[in-house]
Amino acid sequence: MTHMARARSGLIAAALALIAAATPAVAQNAAQCVVSGSPPAGWGFNSIGYIQIAGGSSCLFTINTSGEILNSSVSQNPSHGTLQQLDVSSYLYTSQAGYSGNDTFSVRATGKSPTSSGASVFTINATLQ
Repeated sequence: MTHMARARSGLIAAALALIAAATPAVAQNAAQCVVSGSPPAGWGFNSIGYIQIAGGSSCLFTINTSGEILNSSVSQNPSHGTLQQLDVSSYLYTSQAGYSGNDTFSVRATGKSPTSSGASVFTINATLQ
């Protein structure tokens, strides 16, 4: 490998490390979303939860059900904020600064446990203060 190729490889590796480090840093500073409501009865059942959050702040939403999560994705984006998938079970919700009112988002996940399997939709109704 030439000196120029080694230097280019080093720059690419450094850039990728910066990109990878940016998302976890934001997520590490966010509190866990405190969700009230009933957890799903198992895979194949939907659930609705409720959170309260200050406008312009962020919280981590984690899919909380028994068994293994096989995959997940955003099924409804919030109207007054953003929802970013961090991994198969974790999402970062950031509410719109200066807005107070209601917002809603949903995550669809598939999974399995010893007693059930299937797809579930986790809908969160947020109150932005």
